[in-house]
Amino acid sequence: MDADAVQPNIELIVVGASAGGVRALQALLAALPAGLPMAVLVVLHLPRDRPSRIADLLDHGCALPVREAEDKQALVPGTVTFAPPDYHLLVEDRDSLALSVDPPVLFSRPAIDPLFESAADVFGGGVLAILLTGASNDGSAGVAAVREAGGQAWIQSPDDAFSPIMPAAALAHAGADAVLTLDSLCSRMKGLAR
Repeated sequence: MDADAVQPNIELIVVGASAGGVRALQALLAALPAGLPMAVLVVLHLPRDRPSRIADLLDHGCALPVREAEDKQALVPGTVTFAPPDYHLLVEDRDSLALSVDPPVLFSRPAIDPLFESAADVFGGGVLAILLTGASNDGSAGVAAVREAGGQAWIQSPDDAFSPIMPAAALAHAGADAVLTLDSLCSRMKGLAR
């Protein structure tokens, strides 16, 4: 696929990050345009035993509203929704989200794979998955599911990541439609408003 090609039918963006992810997400969310016509769902590996203020922290630099997910909430275009601590975030159907207490995936709950896989199941080729820095293999199966369903996967270049393990593992397992520096990912995000 052409390095600058953007799939015209993106209906949902899913993002996963772990070690070094706060800084990467600050940059990525700050690049989202105010007119973004699709929802953005995010899993950041978080400690399971205490509340998270990540949505509040990242809301200040983002042109879109940023919130923490609640079970059975509506899937709203033009918003950024984070998985809460100790819950997997899932796309239930085209209009709603669900939270799950299924077992941790690769020691993480929330985990990236359940979000990416459920998004691929519901939205198929309409999914854009973005995998950022991290220190586990979480995200590899999810990237594979998105690509197998016809969606796109953009992966942060391992050489550019704070922790290269997660993006490198996903590339080895599933490949990518684009391997980009964080700056290049941010530039692409700015171009997604239609």
